[in-house]
Amino acid sequence: QVQLVESGGGLVQPGGSLRLSCVASGSIFSINYMGWYRQAAGKRRDLVATITGGGNTNYGDPVRGRFTISRDNAKSTVYLQMNDLKPEDTTIYYCRLNIPPRSDYWGQGTQVTVSS
Repeated sequence: QVQLVESGGGLVQPGGSLRLSCVASGSIFSINYMGWYRQAAGKRRDLVATITGGGNTNYGDPVRGRFTISRDNAKSTVYLQMNDLKPEDTTIYYCRLNIPPRSDYWGQGTQVTVSS
C-alpha cells in the first residue's frame, strides 16, 4: 500500500520561505510523476508543481519563478521550495503521486499560512 506523508508547512511572513517535503512509501517501482497541488476552502484543487520520473518539471502560473520542485530518488521524497511567499499562497498543500499505469495517491495535506 502506497502512503504519502507531507511536512514543512507553517506560518511565515510575506516575502519569506518554506520548504515542503513529501515522503512516499510502499510498493512503488516507478512513477509517472509526483507533485504538489493546493486547494482553498470551496475551491478546486490547483496545480502548484509536478516533476516526472525523468525529471521534467511543470509549474502553475501563480508560482512560476518563486517555487522550485525537486526530488530525491534515494529517499523517495519530493520537495517544494517556496520563496517570496505571498498572502495569496495561504492554503492547504497536497502531495500527489501518480504511478503506472495511472494510479493516483494523495497525502493528507499541510497548511501554509502567509501573514504578517
